[in-house]
Amino acid sequence: MEKTTPKHPFDSRTIMNELVLPNDTNTLANLMGGRLLHWMDICAAISAQKHSNHIVVTASVDSVTFKESIHLGDVVTLTSYVTRSFNSSMEVFIEVFAENLPKGKKIKSNEAYYTFVALNHKHTPIIVPELVPQSDEEKQKFEGALRRRQVRLILAGKMKPEDAQELKNLFL
Repeated sequence: MEKTTPKHPFDSRTIMNELVLPNDTNTLANLMGGRLLHWMDICAAISAQKHSNHIVVTASVDSVTFKESIHLGDVVTLTSYVTRSFNSSMEVFIEVFAENLPKGKKIKSNEAYYTFVALNHKHTPIIVPELVPQSDEEKQKFEGALRRRQVRLILAGKMKPEDAQELKNLFL
């Protein structure tokens, strides 16, 4: 099966806003981490679906570090886009910002990479379009995606470290 017409990362860009309400917070009035992960998964999945034009399922989430607390009343802006596609999988980069509108203060809370697999109507993996990066940042993320993928595969026990040529090239 051949891949479809190549796409640009901008085609998959998704911007999502959420308001942190009392039901979203912990006892310190900060956004619960699980709620943020839920929003991140939705935003990233939309980007993967835009790229593949198919239903997608989450295959992995890279390390998510909570750098800054997000508070009750903050507006959370999540931005995501596909950084690289493989056969049936896509890596999606996502950034999270929190903004206190009355104070005019905006901070970057965290970022992560999610991996999704596109499925057909029989719920089996399907080939996704190639991604063609344009900007320097897109090209950098595209090139790094293969190394990140190899790390994920090694950690999942699906690849032997000695077979991860892109990772080896970093040290040779």
